[in-house]
Amino acid sequence: MSNRRFLRFSDRDEEIANLFFEIGIGKNSSKVLALLIRELDFSSRDMERICDLRQPEVSIALKDLITRGWVKIVRHVIENKGRPVSIYHLGKTLDEILDDIKGMIIGDSGRKIIDIERIRDLLKTEQQMI
Repeated sequence: MSNRRFLRFSDRDEEIANLFFEIGIGKNSSKVLALLIRELDFSSRDMERICDLRQPEVSIALKDLITRGWVKIVRHVIENKGRPVSIYHLGKTLDEILDDIKGMIIGDSGRKIIDIERIRDLLKTEQQMI
């Protein structure tokens, strides 16, 4: 992974991560996702360094993104005699991920609209009783 040594989290990456966060993705998950949409493979150590996150933050973010199906482990690399290092890559295309996010937003909005209408119905019923 030495070719990743000089990569940094750019202003563009930061802006994308902030947009993901504003949409409702966790802050650290947003940073990791913004990095992985570069369509490169990264180890968690690469992500820690590039995203300026601690190991537990990257682990939690990866768990979240893997649960959503957006990130997958693509291979394990054995460095020297230590434990194998997992290498991560997007599990879906960026368009599929954005569609998933859009679906979540639409679903949330739909539920909120239903709740608003329920409040309206309850208020109408209460007014009719008065």
